[in-house]
Amino acid sequence: MVSFRLGGSDGVSIEAAKWAGAFGTLGWDVRTIAGDGPVDVLLPGLAMEAEEPPTRGELGDALSGADIVVVENLCSLPLNPRAGDVVASACAGRPAILHHHDLPWQRPHLAHLPPPPRDPLWAHVTINERSRAELARHGITATTIYNSFDPDPPPGDRDRTRRSLGIASEVRLLLQPTRALARKNVAAALELSQAVGGHFWLLGPAEDGYGPELDRLVARAGCPVLLGADHPAVRIADAYAACDAVLLPSTWEGFGNPSVESATHMRPLVVGPYPVANELAAFGFRWFGLDDIGPLARCLAEPDLELLRHNRAVARRHFNLADLPDVLGRVVDDVVSGRPEGVVTGR
Repeated sequence: MVSFRLGGSDGVSIEAAKWAGAFGTLGWDVRTIAGDGPVDVLLPGLAMEAEEPPTRGELGDALSGADIVVVENLCSLPLNPRAGDVVASACAGRPAILHHHDLPWQRPHLAHLPPPPRDPLWAHVTINERSRAELARHGITATTIYNSFDPDPPPGDRDRTRRSLGIASEVRLLLQPTRALARKNVAAALELSQAVGGHFWLLGPAEDGYGPELDRLVARAGCPVLLGADHPAVRIADAYAACDAVLLPSTWEGFGNPSVESATHMRPLVVGPYPVANELAAFGFRWFGLDDIGPLARCLAEPDLELLRHNRAVARRHFNLADLPDVLGRVVDDVVSGRPEGVVTGR
């Protein structure tokens, strides 16, 4: 399993770890290779910011003995194009699965770049139908495997987490469990938090040079703001338990894990205008929009348990982590048999 980084809190790392678990269930041993993170083989040249890619020999040694190579976004999003070229070259003529979380044209500054590489022995897997259809227009056949989630996650500790954050029990706390980037639309989350009289909590750090803009937004915010997890013992389950609603105001997400995580943790969700949200909502989720200030305020005042149970049932039915080994196994069987384009799209 090869990527820019693995083992972190970013979406690619989180989903790659779920795939690794599914491979284990199917009886495979997994070796992780990345430019950054707690991995089995660290090749700094694979990192997004690396000045030089790994040599073909270094990557060949890391891949030695592998029956299948799973490339997690490294050949999908050209954040280190030279490393992507080395990985594609090393995988040429051998069974591989390219797991596409993002595609070049989905980022405006990368839209001029070519589509991912292809090979007769490779399977292409997308995390949404929109990306699968876009690849098809470039002549690449892919299958969609949606991100998967534990429908019964470990409960978080609401009271302890709020105490560690200095948040009183009666305060309305709205959580944006993402990093801070331009496309995450933090400004909209701040406006909504102010409109409903809540505190705003942004869980992840600023990346891609967004720090100064985040500082400006926080300085002008009309509501109290918390940044990061101020207590080292705060887990993602604790963050969901501590909040009263989840905000995902993004203008673009390849999937947007909080869309389903909020359901499994029984929290109402406010969704922004990112296109894939419509695809996920079609499964039956009931979400609030950024303009639904009145309905959200009423839900905060008196939680809608029927809505929360409904969303959790949708997540269990359509995005269940327990189903991932069977779904992934069908792709693996086709790759091993040399028929990667025989994959059936979707679940």
